[in-house]
Amino acid sequence: MNKKSLAVAVLAGLMAVALTGCGGGDKKAEQKKAEPAKDGKKIVLRVAYENNKTEPVGVAWEKAKEIIAKKSNGTMEIVTYPDSQLGNKSALIDSMLMGENVCTLADGAFYADYGVPDFGIVFGPFLFDNWDQCWKLTKSDWYKEQAGKLEKKGLKIIASNWVYGERHTMTTKPVKTVDDLKGMKIRVPGNKIQTEGFNALGATATGMPLGEVYQALQSKTIEGAENPLGTLYGRKLQEVAKYLILDGHVKNFTTWIVSDQWFKKLTPEQQKWLIETAEEAGLENNKVQAASEKDYLEKLKKEGVQVVEPTPEVLKGFKEKSKSFYAKGKEFGWSDGLYEKVTKAMQ
Repeated sequence: MNKKSLAVAVLAGLMAVALTGCGGGDKKAEQKKAEPAKDGKKIVLRVAYENNKTEPVGVAWEKAKEIIAKKSNGTMEIVTYPDSQLGNKSALIDSMLMGENVCTLADGAFYADYGVPDFGIVFGPFLFDNWDQCWKLTKSDWYKEQAGKLEKKGLKIIASNWVYGERHTMTTKPVKTVDDLKGMKIRVPGNKIQTEGFNALGATATGMPLGEVYQALQSKTIEGAENPLGTLYGRKLQEVAKYLILDGHVKNFTTWIVSDQWFKKLTPEQQKWLIETAEEAGLENNKVQAASEKDYLEKLKKEGVQVVEPTPEVLKGFKEKSKSFYAKGKEFGWSDGLYEKVTKAMQ
């Protein structure tokens, strides 16, 4: 090696030592900090839903924006799209299956239509007697098994602890007993489970997107719709339907899903932040939901809605009528003994 080459080598070595001395000691500390994506951009999740942003789910996702920003040191961001701005639920799920960075709320009834049939039972009418049974079921081995099957279909559940509310029925003419539903066209989300659930009660279930319900009631295309009080009020359905029966036919806990393909591209730490954020936001949602339900009911009454609070005897009639739904397990593709397995898991 000549003198010039030797000098260059020595100089390079000294520079390496200097750089190591300046930065090497903080390397581990730096790795603990959140880092942006390799292209320098934030990890963005688009959270889209059919509800109004003033409803509990909307309020909770605004809180989630703060939570994820803090957990990720600003390297992850949630952007919300309420009021079906990115399309209906089915369209959103289809985009997830293509690996897009989208999140939406969905339930067992939709998962049944997307290849996990046993999941549909959680949306069966009058399955749960109380909310504790819901939470026990979501923590059971059975539920974990269904979530795993859903991942194989391309959808990842990031939270299951959100109370969407008890689903009640609002109509354009009085309903005081289950017999009054006979033949009435009642809007339900576009899935087989909820369709057959209301058909079992004697109604004629009509699937359509939530954003179309107001006009359909106004034009008398349908005679009623079912949803939690917050959604019924948030969509202003009291302006076109003046009767409400608090049947509570489904205790609706909701789940939030993302593309499994997109989720697996996140680092383990980013995955953890996202799941923690969704679950913490769920607790916020549940607080808002509990505080607002009574308020929604009073508002509906003040705006001229006639409310029927069914007696235990009337509810018994609804429950008896709903039993025919669970006898259709083979039609839904359910595994043998599913009803018994699920009721045992939630006790």
